[in-house]
Amino acid sequence: MAEKQVSATLEAHGLTERQKKWFASVQASLERDTGKTLEQWVTIAHTCPETKPRARAQWLKDNYGLLQNRAMYVLSEAFPAANGWDEPQALREALWTDPGSRAIFEAVQAAAAALPGAIIGQRKAFTAFSREFQFAAIKPVKGGKALLGLAIEPAADPRLQPPKTEGWSERLKSKLLLETPGQVDASVAALLKQAWEKS
Repeated sequence: MAEKQVSATLEAHGLTERQKKWFASVQASLERDTGKTLEQWVTIAHTCPETKPRARAQWLKDNYGLLQNRAMYVLSEAFPAANGWDEPQALREALWTDPGSRAIFEAVQAAAAALPGAIIGQRKAFTAFSREFQFAAIKPVKGGKALLGLAIEPAADPRLQPPKTEGWSERLKSKLLLETPGQVDASVAALLKQAWEKS
């Protein structure tokens, strides 16, 4: 029963209220500023000869002047299966295939579930944790390990390192390599809480 409650608390389609409002504002301003509805942009996107998201976004920019945020929004509506956001469980299963990495992820998820209002958002390359803003993310690493990103400075703990090119939110200022689920202890839960407080 507790697992179902954790899942219900964290799922919420993976978007915070702030993110939902942002998407709504992008849609509203799209028609106002471009003179085309979302449906018209989706039709245009379907004519794109490119097959990869970045190339499609660049095509929309080059041919129609649509900038990054709006292009990605249009593409998420035109090709929902490509981003997988509407199937977070499938994305999660595809990402967390290694049993060791998955055990670490589940330990971090349990620690995040203890934080009020925590929302899990599944992406292709990582799993994100947010409240108003993203406060943590975790991705698998070869060898059954996982890399935890946190919205706190590396100076907060000697184990933390500055991020490099992890591909998650720029709000995540530090990272911690986790090699076993046992390392997700009270001190890691405290770091998650510090990051959560900033979100």
